[in-house]
Amino acid sequence: MPGVTTSPPDWLPAVARSPLDDKLGIEIVDYSPDRLVATMPVEGNEQPYGLLHGGATCALVESLGSWAAVIGAGPGRRVVGVELNASYLRAATQGTVTAVCTPVRRGRTLSTFLIEVTDDRGRTTASARLTCAILAT
Repeated sequence: MPGVTTSPPDWLPAVARSPLDDKLGIEIVDYSPDRLVATMPVEGNEQPYGLLHGGATCALVESLGSWAAVIGAGPGRRVVGVELNASYLRAATQGTVTAVCTPVRRGRTLSTFLIEVTDDRGRTTASARLTCAILAT
């Protein structure tokens, strides 16, 4: 995978990529279990006033946090989001936003992650917390 710092685990199915991720242009660039990183372009994901849409930001953080939960849960498990909390701190109007996901707690049945979104200048645009339930397949 060109441009990826840490590759996804071998057991992670390549076909698991979401069609919504494709539509929004979300790209995971680091699959480290302790620090997943993804990018998304602002262009094409704006609301009518030219600002990055909050729904696109939520899709970015939920996708990244869900991948973190899947990797932490391991093969033979699946995850579903049960709570997402997002705060919008600064508008992004151009370029690319980067989301960094770090674990707060990895449990047997629940995992919680913090996701910080920054603009091209490194300014925080949003901060989110995602909790996922871990299920047997």
